[in-house]
Amino acid sequence: MAGVFDRLVGQDVVESTLTAAAIDARGGNISGAMTHSWLFTGPPGSGRSVAALCFAAALQCTDEGTPGCGRCHACTTTMAGTHGDVRRVIPEGLSISTKEMREIVQIASRRPSTGRWQVVLIEDADRLTEAAGNVLLKVVEEPPDRTVFLLCAPSVDPEDISVTLRSRCRHVHLVTPSVPAIAQVLRDRDKLDEKTATWAASISGGHVGRARRLATDEEARARRQRAVGLAAAVARPGAAYAAADELVKSADDEAKQMSAARDERERDELATALGAGGTGKGAAGATRGSAGVLKDLERRQKSRATRTGRDALDRALIDVAGVYRDALAVRFGAARNGSGVALTHPDLSDQIHDLADRVRPEGLLRSVEAVLACREALDLNVKPRFALAAMVATLISAQSA
Repeated sequence: MAGVFDRLVGQDVVESTLTAAAIDARGGNISGAMTHSWLFTGPPGSGRSVAALCFAAALQCTDEGTPGCGRCHACTTTMAGTHGDVRRVIPEGLSISTKEMREIVQIASRRPSTGRWQVVLIEDADRLTEAAGNVLLKVVEEPPDRTVFLLCAPSVDPEDISVTLRSRCRHVHLVTPSVPAIAQVLRDRDKLDEKTATWAASISGGHVGRARRLATDEEARARRQRAVGLAAAVARPGAAYAAADELVKSADDEAKQMSAARDERERDELATALGAGGTGKGAAGATRGSAGVLKDLERRQKSRATRTGRDALDRALIDVAGVYRDALAVRFGAARNGSGVALTHPDLSDQIHDLADRVRPEGLLRSVEAVLACREALDLNVKPRFALAAMVATLISAQSA
């Protein structure tokens, strides 16, 4: 069986850094290459959370050889999410609250029960509220002896992670995997043919997971087609607004589809825990006062669905921005004749060249800025239909800029 770090794609420098730190940590002490707090950054799809999880496995690894063997009980349980001393925090809602972070800090203060370290891995640390970040900062500044914090965020920009928290962490930056590297993974691990693997890798934006979905999921391909179709629809205003509404609806449908089964399972489990269907003497009392618990579950599920829908819509907007970015590159000759800047959507070359011929550079730039502004508006909780309608209005006016 391969080592855990083989899951990383095109991250040789990161693998060397983390392996050296895990070796240094073998004695259970913080010294040299090892530290209590780490920050993993990188563009979407680069594998920052995978790198953090692999590092957690390497820290817990009991094999006498190189840490992160992938064979021992510690490695397999860590990668499966069942290791008792590895806490993986994956935010499901729009943010990570103070309450959640206080619970995490309590866990972090414990000594490891079976492993070498108590590891707390926080994915999407950029979703920490300011108050939650301050709670985490206090324990990061004075961490327990056998606890390691692994934070994941898109970048070290203050918008993603506070300057003070960043200064307490060792920074590990992951790069965007190359198209050949992603295609190789799809061929080797997913047994895809050369043509499909190369196509999916070339349009994935360096995102391994998305490349896999595009190659294997017809609905994922349809969602991408709807997104890039918006740029073509802008030439006909009525069609453009309809296309924007369809993007919002598609994102909502995707969120409902992803959440439905899980929501039902959670409700059933909670009902059972509260004594639903019970006939004993205490059955009535067990369910009394359950309304508050049910309401809290519904709130969390609604927040999770909102986050899922926003993420789906954001992926679509990135595809739209990519079309205008490609047209701008073609307009300036940076992507002509198969050299220079690689296209985000190489399979849409005809559409992109047509857009580059019809719209002036100023209009293309305004279009890119309109899509980015829409993404920011969604982050500020502007209703998606309003945000996309404003974006489409700008895209239409940019056609004649």
